[in-house]
Parts: sequence; structure tokens; C-alpha cells
Amino acid sequence: MKAKSKAYDYMNWREIEGILYSDIDYPFNVLGPKETKKGLLIQVFRPDAVKSYVILEEDKVKVEMELMDDAGYFACLIPKTKLQKYKVLSVYEDKSEYVDYDPYEFKIELDEREVSSFNNGINYEVYNLLGAHPDEVDGVKGTRFAVWAPFAMRVSVVGDFNNWDGRSHMMQKHYDSGIFYLFIPGVKPGDIYKFEVLKKGNNPILKSDPYGFESELRPDNASIVSDIDRFKWTDSKWIKAREKAYDKYKGDALAKPICIYEVHLGSWRKTEDDEFLNYRDIAPLLADYVKDMGYTHIELMPIMEHPLDQSWGYQVTGYYAPTKRYGTPEDFMYFMNYMHNEGIGVILDWVPAHFPRDSYGMSEFDGSCLYEHEDPRQGTHPDWGTLIYNYGRPEVSNFLIANALFWAEVYHADGIRMDAVASMLYLDYGKSDGQWVANMYGGNENLEAIEFIKHLNSIMHKRNKGVFMIAEESTAWSNITTDLEEDGMGFDFKWNMGWMN
Repeated sequence: MKAKSKAYDYMNWREIEGILYSDIDYPFNVLGPKETKKGLLIQVFRPDAVKSYVILEEDKVKVEMELMDDAGYFACLIPKTKLQKYKVLSVYEDKSEYVDYDPYEFKIELDEREVSSFNNGINYEVYNLLGAHPDEVDGVKGTRFAVWAPFAMRVSVVGDFNNWDGRSHMMQKHYDSGIFYLFIPGVKPGDIYKFEVLKKGNNPILKSDPYGFESELRPDNASIVSDIDRFKWTDSKWIKAREKAYDKYKGDALAKPICIYEVHLGSWRKTEDDEFLNYRDIAPLLADYVKDMGYTHIELMPIMEHPLDQSWGYQVTGYYAPTKRYGTPEDFMYFMNYMHNEGIGVILDWVPAHFPRDSYGMSEFDGSCLYEHEDPRQGTHPDWGTLIYNYGRPEVSNFLIANALFWAEVYHADGIRMDAVASMLYLDYGKSDGQWVANMYGGNENLEAIEFIKHLNSIMHKRNKGVFMIAEESTAWSNITTDLEEDGMGFDFKWNMGWMN
């Protein structure tokens, strides 16, 4: 049947123009189903389609839509029809067809308390709010996407599922927080994606997900939708013993002897063909060696996703993703679980001091210096060529604090070794006169970084009994391991620089 519609009379052409030019941040105002006095108005944008049909699930009716713009903008007004689920059948010039649910018929909302706590820097599980999460909405399976990009004109989710066309899945902006979000039906674990970010006055750029749980193997760098809740942990005995020891010794990390073996997984052992081993393959080999040598813990050099093998992981682009070099998130969970069941603690090397400039990463993420300082005297490391986090921005400190907690709580890490702490504490670290900006009191102490570190150490110890916080601090900064209550930095240990390679 073909709808006898007067859709044109109900369409806002000024806003439709924003859809056609793909520079709009409120697509739900236009696209999707709208109830009118004359019936159900449905508008869809299917770039380059020549025909589109609405298939009403409840009424079991197929309605041909009107082509309102040659770019692929369709609309129909269906009389005497109530709001119901539907699919869209699109036909292209080569006669190919594609059927899917309309993402704009699924109106998800952000939890305002979660959003507010993120904007205030205290959402300690913000990775559940942002990123990509397999979900089910109104009985339809798909993936819920969200990304913080307050200065972007438009953000879209792109991937193989839409031919990497940023016009297909434009996200809705939550104006108070700067978060863009969208539920896309049919997108599932294993699908690759990026965010296409339209900057003001510039062409769009593709960005990997800062909160992505999995990434492609370098040199590819798209994020991968991943369900990290499926693994069955069996290390509860280890965790309970760790917590019990913490209570017994009143949080004194020095009460029991520890001996740590530092290891870079990619260098420690490879296959006969000089390929990396999987996390699952490394686990028994490394556990046997460590036990034979009498170590109580291992310290893994950074396993977070990074582009360059030669960096040993110290230039991170995917803070929430274990590197694909050695397997999947589930593979790394297996590794952690295996170590614990063999009586071995695992400390993770973590790099909150700086991040690389790779265009697909966090640098100038939304067209602004979002994660880094705008002033290069504050935002760059001259020696390393990397960018410095703006610890004074609540959302940035939240990203990092939640990340450290993520590795302890989701991956069961027993300790966090914080890299390059000295570069965080001193505003003039590695800089000459004129290359740095003094704090409000005229000194060289980075007050915002100090507060960030204290905040992290405080919340880590409150939420995770027995998890060590270790500072790799190369100067004589006082009170690194003094308790926070005594105006110290709150670390459990300071890394011995004399033992480094």
C-alpha cells in the first residue's frame, strides 16, 4: 500500500537541512516516528537510497515512503496508525536492498545522576555510561553508544554496519554534559566502530573510542564492541584472602613480604615464528617460572592498547582495552584469573602522565583541547613529544580515576604502578624557562595533579582493600608514601629507580 500522506505539511525543513548537511546534534527532533493529528509521521535519512519502505510490525503493513530529497531523505504520513515498532527497507540504484530497524525509534535516556557525577569528576564507574555497550531496548538487541565531545558540531557512529558513512547514525547531544549518545539496533559484539567527529569549521575526523573495551590489532585502530561481562571468574578465594590480610594488618602494605617480577609480555616469550603468544598461552608458562623463582607478584609493563611496539606500552591510546597483540579482553581475564589461582598477584603498569598525539586518539578530540591543556606550555612534554592531561578538568580526572579502578575492579588487578609521577608533580619537568606556567602561588608544583593523585589513592583504598598503589617517582618529592590523613600523597610504595633497566 502507498500512504496518502501530506507529510510535507508536518516537516520542519530548516532542521531537515541540518540532517542533509550532517551538521546537526539533535537528530531525534526530526528523524524517527512522530504522532500527529493526521496519523503517524515517519522520517528517515538513507543516504543514496532511491526507494524506502516502512514495515509496521504490529499492523503487518508495508508502506512506501516519499522521496523528499534526492540525497535519500524519505517521509510518510500513515493515517489512523498508532506508534509501534517498524523496520525500514531501503532500495539502492544497483537494486540492492537493506532492511533494519530505525535507530531513531529507540529513545534512550542518560541517567542524570550518572551524568552529573561524571561532570563533577566522581563517577567511578563512568565506563558503564560512556563507550559501547551491548544492550536490548524494547525487545530489540543492539549496542548503546555514548561519547563525551562537548565542542563537536556533530558526532556519528560509523563502522562496517553503515559503510563508514557518518550521515547514517548521527548521535543526539545531551547539552548539559556534552555527551553524545545513540542506540543502534543490530550492532553486536565483534563489530568494529569509530566516532566521526565534525569539528567547527573543519572536515570530520575519525576517532577511536576513549572508553572502548577492545581495539583492532595495530596498525588498524578501530574500536570493537565487546561484552566484558561474560567471563566466569574463579579467583574469589584469592580476593577474599587479600581483603582479609588488609583488615588484619590495618592496611599496612609492609606487613607481608612481597617480591615482584617485572615483565613485558611481548618480549618475555614468543612463538617459534617470533609471533606474540596469547594471554592464555603465556599464563601457565609465566606462572611456573615465577613460582620457581620465588616471586609473589608480577608487574606487567603496560598492557593497555598502544600503537607502537617499541614504546613497550608507555604511549597509550586505549586505556580501557587490553592490547590486541596478545588476545581479547576475555583472554586477559583468563590470564589474571589463572595467576590468582596459582597464588600470584598481578600489578599493572599504568600511564596517566601523558598520551600520544595520534590523530585517531584523544588529542584535540572534539576540535578543542579536550583532554589536554590548550596552552602548549602546560599541555606538551618537550622531551617526549606527547600531551599532558588537564587534571583540573573534572571529566578528565574522572576518565583516569575510573580507569585505574576499572583495572582493579573489572580485571582484578592487585596493584597499580603509576608511571612518570615526577612529570606530573612538577610543572617545569623537562622544561626550560619560558616553557612552563607557574601555579597560582608562583611555584612549580602541579596542584591539580597533586589533587588528582590524592583523590585516586583515597578512593582506590576505600573501594579495593589490599590493592597496592605504587609511585614511579624519580625525584625527592616528600611524603610520597605518607598517609593522606597526614598530608601525604597516599601511595603504598615508591618504586626503586635503582632497579630499572
